[in-house]
Amino acid sequence: MTRHPLRTDWLIPAALILLALIPVLAGLTRLADLGTGSPTPQTARFHADPLPLVLHILSATWFALLGALQFSPSLRRSRWHRLSGRSLIPAGLIAALSGLWMTLAYPWATADGEAVYAARLLFGSAMTLSLVLGVTTILRRDIPAHKAWMLRAYAIGMGAGTQVLTHLPWFLLVGQPTEGPRAVLMIGAWVLNLALAETLIAKDRRRADPTRRIALTNP
Repeated sequence: MTRHPLRTDWLIPAALILLALIPVLAGLTRLADLGTGSPTPQTARFHADPLPLVLHILSATWFALLGALQFSPSLRRSRWHRLSGRSLIPAGLIAALSGLWMTLAYPWATADGEAVYAARLLFGSAMTLSLVLGVTTILRRDIPAHKAWMLRAYAIGMGAGTQVLTHLPWFLLVGQPTEGPRAVLMIGAWVLNLALAETLIAKDRRRADPTRRIALTNP
């Protein structure tokens, strides 16, 4: 049985959009809450200084959804890939830097601790660095390196979506996580995403290795 090329072309982008959907909807709900002007004890920190949160939600939403489309082979081979990248990279940088801003400026949420605080600084900085290297490598026309750094940046940026999946079983079986489990669940999501990204990067390198191709054609 052969697979329909259109279906396989959009399978990964559709899955990534679904993964991003919950944090995107949560972000839009947060924006609506800011518009009401009625803070609760949990949201007072955002109402007091909404700018970094608004920047983060809007840029992260654009980065997550537009980034998912980059995984479509047909779109990646077209001029659209280059044009969309001109807004994707700035959106990613704003998302990463505003995330760092929020980490430094806002009081910690319930069950956040030093490990979560340090992880947000680490992965936010890593995402920023990955995007900067994504720009410098494409300027040098180093397409494989550009692809690898952009994939790492996207993996970190999609941490919020994966964190929904890592938290869900805990919520269902145990309830609200305390500081230690929350740190493990949040950091584990970023590590899982990066491990998958590195697996894909290694696979692309093996596929592009000319010595491996010769060995396969001349056993």
